[in-house]
Amino acid sequence: MDDAVPETPPVAEEEPAYDPAGPAPLNVPRTPTGDAGVDAALDRLGDADHLATDGHLEVYEDVHRGLRDALTALDALDVRPGPPVPPMPHAPRS
Repeated sequence: MDDAVPETPPVAEEEPAYDPAGPAPLNVPRTPTGDAGVDAALDRLGDADHLATDGHLEVYEDVHRGLRDALTALDALDVRPGPPVPPMPHAPRS
């Protein structure tokens, strides 16, 4: 007689069930703009990739606030990028 206890096979780990509200990276590319404040706000969007959908709103509001602040700062400086836009030519009348 063999008194050895047979080994039990290892239990396979169950894959987590699909959760549509669970975190899922969007992998949306974010191209640097050259403006540190804007780039920081856009990089913050990556934080939403690791949150469930109910956490996205806080990130989006934070990014919106940062972009709005950057635009407000430009308005305060009265910065106008590039040359003025030439007037539109008049369309020919028929």
